Order: sequence, then structure tokens, then C-alpha cells
Amino acid sequence: MTASTEPIKTGIPGLPAEVTTQVLERIRRDPEVLRVTLYGSRALGRYRSGSDIDLCLEAPALDLGEVLLLGAELDDLLLPWRIDLQLQHLIDHPTLLKHIARAGVVLWEQPGAS
Repeated sequence: MTASTEPIKTGIPGLPAEVTTQVLERIRRDPEVLRVTLYGSRALGRYRSGSDIDLCLEAPALDLGEVLLLGAELDDLLLPWRIDLQLQHLIDHPTLLKHIARAGVVLWEQPGAS
């Protein structure tokens, strides 16, 4: 896997910039990930200090096993916040998909993924 050099678009609200960098540097090493979108309380600005980090990955070629491995690698960062990863193509809850489309904040995307 090679790291993308595409810049990070924005930080994760309520967290130090280096946390966003650590998380996204690991995720974007996977060439199958096209886009990372923050959703939930942090995207809405309703987070608390201990709120989790909800991330939706646009990565049609990844399966659940691969995203579980990615989640384990993110756990190895030993951050004090839980990271909840969802694969967009596996979400079968229309309301959640609408929320992500409406309120989600794109943190990073591969060039040409728009």
C-alpha cells in the first residue's frame, strides 16, 4: 500500500490536528479508500470531549474483514476516542445514508473521487 499525498481537507472537530493526521494517514495508505467522511456528533458540532469518531469510508472494493483489520490498526494508535468505521456500500439504513450525505464532512478524498 502506498500513501496518498493528497492533502487532508479539514480536521476532526474537537480533536487536536495531530489526531486527524494520524487517523487519516493510516486510512489513506489503503489505495482502495476513495473518500473519508466524518458524520455524527462531531460533524454536527454536537460532540462532547469523549464522543466517538464516526467515519464513513467510500471504498467499494473493501469488504468487512478488511475494514475490521483497518479498525484494529486504528485501535493500535491508542487514542482515547473510539473510532467507528462504516463502509458506505454496506450501509443498509437509508436514514443513515441521508444523514451522511446531508451533514457529513469530507476529511479526505483521492484525486478525481468527486
